[in-house]
Amino acid sequence: MQEKFDAILMIAFGGPEKPEDIRPFLANVTSGRPITQERIEEVAHHYELIGGRSPLNELTFRQADRLEKNLKNRGCGLPIYVGMRNWHPLLTETVRNMAEKGVKRALGLIMAAHQCDASWQRYQRDVEEAIVKTGVQLSLDYTPPLFNHPLFIEASSARVAECFSQMPPAERGEAVLVFTAHSIPTLMADESPYVEQLITSSRLIAKRLNHERWLLAFQSRSGRPTDSWLEPDICDVLRDLAAKGVRYAIVQPIGFLCDHVEVLYDIGIEAALAAKEVGIALLRARTVNDDPKFIEALADVVERYLKDETR
Repeated sequence: MQEKFDAILMIAFGGPEKPEDIRPFLANVTSGRPITQERIEEVAHHYELIGGRSPLNELTFRQADRLEKNLKNRGCGLPIYVGMRNWHPLLTETVRNMAEKGVKRALGLIMAAHQCDASWQRYQRDVEEAIVKTGVQLSLDYTPPLFNHPLFIEASSARVAECFSQMPPAERGEAVLVFTAHSIPTLMADESPYVEQLITSSRLIAKRLNHERWLLAFQSRSGRPTDSWLEPDICDVLRDLAAKGVRYAIVQPIGFLCDHVEVLYDIGIEAALAAKEVGIALLRARTVNDDPKFIEALADVVERYLKDETR
C-alpha cells in the first residue's frame, strides 16, 4: 500500500530548546514581518517564564516516533522525517537529508488540525521553498486535516474529562467549557474553513462529553492593534463569564496539537491570572501531545491516504 511513497514528512512550527535559542528562533519567526522589537522581547520573556524553552520539538519527535511504530505494526514501514519551519531541524535541512537517503516522493503530515493560510498553506509554501532552495528532487502529497477525526475527538474529550474529574461534582454541570485557538486576521479567516472547522471540533467534543455549556474563544493575538483579528479573546471571555456568575471554567486549547508557549504561557499563566482576578476557578485541559488515541488518528489518516486507489 506504500509503493507510491518513499517516506513521510512531519511538518511542525518548531521552538527553542534552550534559553540561548530563544532570540534566534524569534528572529526566524518574525523575519519579514512588521513586528516591533518590543513585542519580540515580550515574547522572549514569555519563554523565560515557562522555563527558557519550548517542549514542542521534543513532543513532535515523540509523535513521529510513536507514529512510525504504529504504522510499522499496520504493515507500513515508511520512515518518518521531521522538518520545522522555524527551528532545527529546519525544512531545508530535512528535505536535503531525505534526498540524500533516496526519497523522491513523500507524504506530508502538517501538524495542525484546522486549516487557514497560517496553519496550512504557509507550511506547504515553506516546504516548496525548501525544495527549491536546496535543489533536491522531491514531490509531496498532503494528508487531510484531523479536525473531525473520531479518534482526535476522543483523545481531546478525554483531556477535558480529566478536568471535570478535578471539580466538585455539584459544579460540573454549570462549568463552562471554553475552546481556544490562535487568533488570525479576519481577512484570512474569511478565506478559509478555519472557524468552521474549530466549531466542528468543539461541538463534537462537547457532544461526546454531553456538556452543553461551551463556547469558542481565541488567544495569542499578534500584529498591529488597528487590524481586525478573530475575537473574542479568552481573557475577555473569562471576565464576561465571571460577570454572569460562572465559577468554574475549563479551557481546552483545541487549536494546538502539543504544548508550547501559546499553551503554557498564554493559557497557563496569562489566562489563569485573568481568571484568578475575577474569581473563576480555571482548569486547563492538556493538549493531545503523543496520546495513543491521537497517534492512532494520525496513523489512520496516513493509512487511508496510502490505500486510496484513486490517487
